[in-house]
Amino acid sequence: MSDTDDAQSQLEARAEKLFSGPVTFLKSAPALKFLPDPEVPEVALCGRSNVGKSSLLNAITGRKAIARTSVTPGRTQELNFFDIGDPLLFRLVDMPGYGFAKAPVKTVETWRRLVRDFLRGRQVLKRTLLLVDARHGIKPVDAEMMAMLDEAAVGYRVVLTKADKVKASELEKVIARTEAEARKHVAAHPTVHVTSSEKGLGIAKLRGAVLEDATE
Repeated sequence: MSDTDDAQSQLEARAEKLFSGPVTFLKSAPALKFLPDPEVPEVALCGRSNVGKSSLLNAITGRKAIARTSVTPGRTQELNFFDIGDPLLFRLVDMPGYGFAKAPVKTVETWRRLVRDFLRGRQVLKRTLLLVDARHGIKPVDAEMMAMLDEAAVGYRVVLTKADKVKASELEKVIARTEAEARKHVAAHPTVHVTSSEKGLGIAKLRGAVLEDATE
């Protein structure tokens, strides 16, 4: 095993141990004034409605229902904060889904403004995970979110979800297109994570990346 592989294995082991410990829901924030005090680092998750964000959050934390899952797009309408570790090490933030949410236009605009202001003003936000459905690749709304993250100068990792739903040959093409798009964005991490919450694919590596981002 190379030194790089050994370091990665150790990182993943530390992350697994951390997430097997206390992971608790802290609060929901429908507006900036309800945000918790910026006392520890934060890693946020964002993505198009119904991209599998709640399922990925459950997979990362090793829980079955730490985040509610739903087939109804747009269910997450607030910023949801989760405490990781005891003593508290960092927080995960589940952000409102964007795109074709089944909600009034005014409500969707409120979500968009909340997300934009959070990204621009949250000093403890270390990284964002941008989830993209592997069956569809990066859509215009995803590219818009990437541009928003670039503008806010928030570093982010692109995470392909539901990779088990795509044939291997097609998945390779989606990964290549996603990596090419990520290279166009100044705040995007060069590595694209390929995951399946259902099969556990890529979860250990992503979990390690989250720990690394939060504690670097």
